[in-house]
Amino acid sequence: MAIGFAIHKAKRKVSPDLVARYRTLPVANISDSMSRIAGTNRLRPMHAGGWLGGPALTVKTRPGDNLMVHKAIDLAQPGDVIVVDAGGVLVNAIVGEIMSTLAEKKGVAGFVIDGSIRDAGAIRAGSFPVLAAGVAHRGPYKDGPGEINCAISIDGMIVEPGDLIVADDDGVLCVPYDDAEAICKLTEAKKATEEKAIQQILAGTGDRRWVDEALQRLGCEFKD
Repeated sequence: MAIGFAIHKAKRKVSPDLVARYRTLPVANISDSMSRIAGTNRLRPMHAGGWLGGPALTVKTRPGDNLMVHKAIDLAQPGDVIVVDAGGVLVNAIVGEIMSTLAEKKGVAGFVIDGSIRDAGAIRAGSFPVLAAGVAHRGPYKDGPGEINCAISIDGMIVEPGDLIVADDDGVLCVPYDDAEAICKLTEAKKATEEKAIQQILAGTGDRRWVDEALQRLGCEFKD
């Protein structure tokens, strides 16, 4: 039995229709709807910017090794997001321009990598979404071990195969499969509330009384 070196069969994933609904929702609003404790702040967009969303195709690999990431590209279905737990180690790059080009050609939605990338200039100039923890010129090894379609942790963010991954210029979030519909509804309402607030600000009708009310409730003193 190969412990830690296996490819598991994916059993579920969020639907394309639900992914499309999330496309209109800022990650910040989704984060607010998840009590502001979800996700990671350490991974940043390495590409030119824009939205990323889709079901997670998870990879756990030995730090600095990308053999299983290559296999994940081969297994990926169009729209999948390849999410790589490389232990957060930044010494060796996990993907670069060649793998990003291959994944984009295959229809992969993007990469989320708890590790480094290289060919940063080429990736930054492109629109194919890549979020990672850092940049390193040293290339990867291709020896394994690793697993595909297993539970992983990205900077403390648990990702199960088929969970919804969403990312924009503010960062990346994992929305659990079982909660994705409910969180979508909460976020749609949150976005509508914020859009209304912006309209009120622009119209000069915003109500700012809550600031002084909060200060008074918290015991702030106004002194001469």
